[in-house]
Amino acid sequence: MASIVGYGGYIPKYRIKVEEIARVWNKDAEAIKKGLLVYEKSVPYLDEDTATIAVEAAKNALKRAQIDPKDIGAVYVGSESHPYAVKPTATIVAEAIDATPELTAADLEFACKAGTAGIQICMGLVDSGYIKYGLAIGADTAQGAPGDALEYTAAAGGAAYIIGKKGIADINETYSYTTDTPDFWRREGRPYPRHGGRFTGEPAYFKHVINAAKGLMEKVGTKPEDYDYCIFHQPNGKFYVRVAKKLGFKEEQYKLGLLSPYIGNTYSGAVPLALSHVLDNCEGGERILAVSYGSGAGSDAFDITVNKKIREVKDLAKRTSYYIENKEYIDYSLYVKFRKKIKM
Repeated sequence: MASIVGYGGYIPKYRIKVEEIARVWNKDAEAIKKGLLVYEKSVPYLDEDTATIAVEAAKNALKRAQIDPKDIGAVYVGSESHPYAVKPTATIVAEAIDATPELTAADLEFACKAGTAGIQICMGLVDSGYIKYGLAIGADTAQGAPGDALEYTAAAGGAAYIIGKKGIADINETYSYTTDTPDFWRREGRPYPRHGGRFTGEPAYFKHVINAAKGLMEKVGTKPEDYDYCIFHQPNGKFYVRVAKKLGFKEEQYKLGLLSPYIGNTYSGAVPLALSHVLDNCEGGERILAVSYGSGAGSDAFDITVNKKIREVKDLAKRTSYYIENKEYIDYSLYVKFRKKIKM
């Protein structure tokens, strides 16, 4: 059975508040915060991108895994904001952590669920005996056009998972639900994505997350009350809470994984980061349901059982809460500069 051997997250320290973005566009900040359940978001600095975020997360995962990086046989980086259109991020990460050259590596893209797709690939390679360890990363520096609703939520961050056997948390089962639902897209050469407004909710996000969660629970024979924690993709806090309640989960089960009100939507990093935060607070014996979502559209669901080894490793690297709490606020002018929104 595939298991999480090591994990680690990273979130840039800079933040911009919803009030500051709303001020520039003369919008009602309180209405936006209430409607999205997002108060501020993370912003990458000028020298931060998906590659640097992925490297930092991978280093934290290695600290907890306590393995030789040369034993990693596969590296997959899932993102929709890779720094190069043609040049893999995965090779940059592998070289940076000294995992090269005897490995397979690739970049993945499936909107916000590319990171969890990487975990599934690593599970298959580990279970087949093809590799000893696989590294799967979900990271993004999400884009939002000036004045667009996405500007209030599109954030930056990521998390890395080293998959092997006999680790700190067993992945009991996984289940995916996928259709061709074009709720969100970005054409080649376009700097910002477009979205289908309200269409992104019911026929897209909720349909896929709910069906993936229900499909997994039916597959393993569980009910919501069998889980200590549940985690869902969080384009905003409102969707996250709504889908948790629709599935029958209670606040004490879903609140620990709810990070978007404080860091925004980290896209491919959203579920991996939320899972890392939950793992940081586990002592062993906890059961977790985690469900990602990627526009276009699909969801990956995981049934995970944490064991007592988590106690020995969770403080070998910075906890996700460290990155959430250590922050520096910037105004809109610096935000525009950091995100290179002014085109010459």
